[in-house]
Amino acid sequence: MRYLPLTASDRRAMLARIGVSDIEELFAEIPQDKRICGLLDLPKAQGELAVERVLGKLAAQNVPAGSVPFFVGAGAYKHHVPSCVDHLIQRSEFLTSYTPYQPEIAQGTLQYLFEFQTQVTMLTGMEVANASMYDGSTAASEAVLMAQRITKRSKAVIAGNVHPHYRETIETVARLAEHEIVALPPVPRGKEDLAAAIDDTVACVVVQTPDFYGHLHDLTGLAERAHAVGALLVAVFTESVSLGLVQPPGAMGADIAVGEGQSIGNALSFGGPYVGLFATRQKYVRQMPGRLAGETVDKEGRRGFVLTLSTREQHIRREKATSNICTNSGLCVLAFTIHMSLLGEAGLRRLARVNHANAVALAKALDRVEGVTVLNDTFFNEFTIRVPGNAAEVIEKLAAKGVLGGVPVSRLEPHRPELKDLIIVASTEVNTEEDRAQYVAALKEVLS
Repeated sequence: MRYLPLTASDRRAMLARIGVSDIEELFAEIPQDKRICGLLDLPKAQGELAVERVLGKLAAQNVPAGSVPFFVGAGAYKHHVPSCVDHLIQRSEFLTSYTPYQPEIAQGTLQYLFEFQTQVTMLTGMEVANASMYDGSTAASEAVLMAQRITKRSKAVIAGNVHPHYRETIETVARLAEHEIVALPPVPRGKEDLAAAIDDTVACVVVQTPDFYGHLHDLTGLAERAHAVGALLVAVFTESVSLGLVQPPGAMGADIAVGEGQSIGNALSFGGPYVGLFATRQKYVRQMPGRLAGETVDKEGRRGFVLTLSTREQHIRREKATSNICTNSGLCVLAFTIHMSLLGEAGLRRLARVNHANAVALAKALDRVEGVTVLNDTFFNEFTIRVPGNAAEVIEKLAAKGVLGGVPVSRLEPHRPELKDLIIVASTEVNTEEDRAQYVAALKEVLS
């Protein structure tokens, strides 16, 4: 009976084999005040039907993204994903080996990874891309580690308007690697003076465009300043659809471009799984983490695909590995690749223009609401507004009126009370004129 618990004698034998007297010894490193004593305050076991009813009632307390006007962004965006994407990712041509170690039986996987890499290089204006990362934030942390390997320096500067989740992920990894991180304070309105923070001790500067507050930046001057002192420029983005309209990182001199690919082919999905995009210059390819799929021919001259570069510790000596990323987000990559192929270059540009136009229309409408100020001079499909009082309370009142009006900055920056009156608002192609009118009307009522 393989799914039944172990017997008492089984447990005694296992404990004796590893040399401990009881199970408590296995948790000796966990402080007593951090342990839970006894059972959690949960209902006793119930039948499947009863559990479904309970969970259904709990789920009904949420407001589904597709059921009301939805203006939430801040790193995860609601876009329309054609139904054919979900159909095509299930085709047998792609359902080959999960991990593409044996190219002869993983051609479907390797081909779409190769096509994905090509799409990412075209989007970012870079020369080479890997076969994806877990998500945008871990891609950003890996980019910093890569820059530190290349420059042989351990200090990184993070712009204040980089997404807080990305900053925190970079800081966590850096702390474990004993590297120095200089995180600048946010500047919700106005330009950051990043050049002043860059000197010849810095490995890289991390900057985002469009940034967390929606501002667009020309990175050309910053790239020149970084390169003048031997540092690299890491360009971050959270909204991949923006690359259909704005200048790509590679064209502005970035050395590494990283970001989130969720917007293309992938639903919100309660926060994941998502897919991290990672691209760089050809000269840095051997310091790039993750996998790289390549095109070749077999002994009979037929086109085929192989795993060209894989720099994680399972493939080479641990001390030579550039990453311990265990896998790429394969299914999310496939969805991204199919959706991007269906859009094409012209389709992506049209999609980006619609996003921008919808956001401009919403920003103008909200800016006319008494007490509301739009902080952005430039933006793509996301911008920041200042409201009277506590923004988190405003968002809750809007939700009660059937409008998901954005993300209060205080939710992601809880230790900065000076930002408590700010809301990040996103508007994509799914928003209609009626949605915008409903948002404006609800906001007027909430603020009156």
